[in-house]
Amino acid sequence: MVFIAVTLSTIIGVTLGILTYRTGAPRRIALSVTGVFLTIPSFALFGLLIPVLGLGAPPAIVALVMYGLLPIVRNTITGLRSVDPAIVESAQGMGMGRYRRLFRVELPLAWPIIITGIRVAAVIIVGIAAIAAVVNGPGLGKDIFRALARVGTPTAVPQVLSAILGIVIIAILIDFVFLVIARLTTSRGIRA
Repeated sequence: MVFIAVTLSTIIGVTLGILTYRTGAPRRIALSVTGVFLTIPSFALFGLLIPVLGLGAPPAIVALVMYGLLPIVRNTITGLRSVDPAIVESAQGMGMGRYRRLFRVELPLAWPIIITGIRVAAVIIVGIAAIAAVVNGPGLGKDIFRALARVGTPTAVPQVLSAILGIVIIAILIDFVFLVIARLTTSRGIRA
């Protein structure tokens, strides 16, 4: 579920960032709307999605995608806007068209910033995915809610702590994987 949500957030977020980074009003609207998504409490969002999508993975994935959009859109826009205009102009002077410049010059130079947004989104999604158990979504959240239902028994607290530890370990591993991906996919000349 986390992999699907991160993948969909990345596709939607990077596309939205590419479509809006050059123009002020669409850029502000995209950032505002994705910012609003992130401020909606997760229980409330899951509750709003149940009548539309039912229970299970679909409402969980939609909610997680919504939560993952802001860091990706913001970093895509920031990365593309930080590309030196002289470099873009040089590429244009060499005869590159708009799309070729975007894919050959601008996106590769913006990639370190974009992948950082994807990393942040992935960690946010892992953390919020635990709450997806409220809508019968898969994941370690079920263990947390099962343990919370047994508050007062000797096994409740250890079960909650073990589920939380599992979520933290998964978040750290995903963050590390994205660090490695960023390192392997970023040109040596622009690595920090």
